Amino acid sequence: MRNKGIDGVRGATALLCAGLLAGSAVLAGAAPAAARTSAGVAGGQAEDFRERLESIPGMTVTGVQDVRGYPQYALTYAQPVDHRHPDAGTFTQRLTLWHKATDKPTVFFTPGYDLFSDVTPLTDILDANQVSVEHRYFEKSRPSGPAGDDWSKLTVQQEAADEHRLTQALRGIEKGRWIGVGASKGGMTATYHERYYPDDLDGVVAVVAPNDADNKEDAAYERFFKTVGTRECRNALNAVQREMLLRRDTLLPQFEAEAKKEGATFEENLGTADRAYERGVLEQVWGFWQSGGVDKCPTVPDAKRATDDELYSWSRKNGMGMFQDEVLGTHSGGPHDRQAATQLGWAHLKLSHLDGLRRYPGLRHPDASLPAAMRGGTYEGRTVADVDRWVKTKGERMLFIYAENDPWSAEKFTPGKRDSYRYVAPGAHHGNAIEKLPPAQLAEAIGHVKRWADVK
Repeated sequence: MRNKGIDGVRGATALLCAGLLAGSAVLAGAAPAAARTSAGVAGGQAEDFRERLESIPGMTVTGVQDVRGYPQYALTYAQPVDHRHPDAGTFTQRLTLWHKATDKPTVFFTPGYDLFSDVTPLTDILDANQVSVEHRYFEKSRPSGPAGDDWSKLTVQQEAADEHRLTQALRGIEKGRWIGVGASKGGMTATYHERYYPDDLDGVVAVVAPNDADNKEDAAYERFFKTVGTRECRNALNAVQREMLLRRDTLLPQFEAEAKKEGATFEENLGTADRAYERGVLEQVWGFWQSGGVDKCPTVPDAKRATDDELYSWSRKNGMGMFQDEVLGTHSGGPHDRQAATQLGWAHLKLSHLDGLRRYPGLRHPDASLPAAMRGGTYEGRTVADVDRWVKTKGERMLFIYAENDPWSAEKFTPGKRDSYRYVAPGAHHGNAIEKLPPAQLAEAIGHVKRWADVK
């Protein structure tokens, strides 16, 4: 996720999602890549399969490449801009399909942001095909013309409908079991798909998927920051964060120089370097814990004794993002913030240790990072509250994995008793929840997924 505005330090979201799913392959003893991919696909078979894809109305094959001995098709699919009014225009949604065999399971991978097509370790474990889909209104899966500027169509329900149409179109070809998989915002996306179209998938795996069922209730986040790690580490982090604002006048020039060197700008979204600097500092402690802070606690500098260079350098490497235009606006950060402002919610952290030092009230509100054209959506909490209730009472074959030391894991989905499960990995952060699961729990979790996928 980005920083309740998601990913503390803005960066390669899809790579983070892949990392969240990474450790399982080794821990589950998956077969070596050479053993899994040696068969390949004969040219005639590949051509026939391509023709079958192209026969799907609205589906276009834009390319194909060999990935570990099997064809990966780059595809676009024509989707209604508004599923409530399907005749009102379409856009092309990007996806990829890594194909092994039509009778194998298929992993339906939702990164939740841009298109990310690397083969997930869970795909390997299931010896499965894999469909990866870009979220609507992210990067190139955005309508052209005026429709692309109508951000009211970027909703949980509309994306779930996109995925429903895709699964319906492709399940006629990939006939094995389908497992929805996602991490962070991708895990949320998979969960929303399951809630609205529970007959599409045969199981869902959601890793560190936040669940802000009540946007005004943030006690879980406050409790997290009061208990994570040790008291000494928490106090030292708060002191560094406070010092970064106390020394703003001397450290801001370093921030501006770094931004100039990297070609980063701030005018389109946050407006000024000073606002971007403060936003980065506000997210610093969140980013520290999200990225694995427990092991880094001994490196936290003495806030009063550290030089300006030591303080700034450490902070930029340990949770302080830049929040530049290049990752906001219509890029991945912007569409997410638009969703957070209207449906997904955000954390209203008190940050009382920074009282008297903040210049810009409301800077953590998602709208603060959006250009004017993307603002204006009114928050409605009915959707996420409904999904939360549905998961608890009606969800079936759902697996949630969270991380003990991850702020995004503070507010969790709670599955019911319909063949659904939740695990919390001790000592884990946002990027290593699966690999930190105790071996017995990991084996149990993978056993559930294999059973759902009908894999021995």
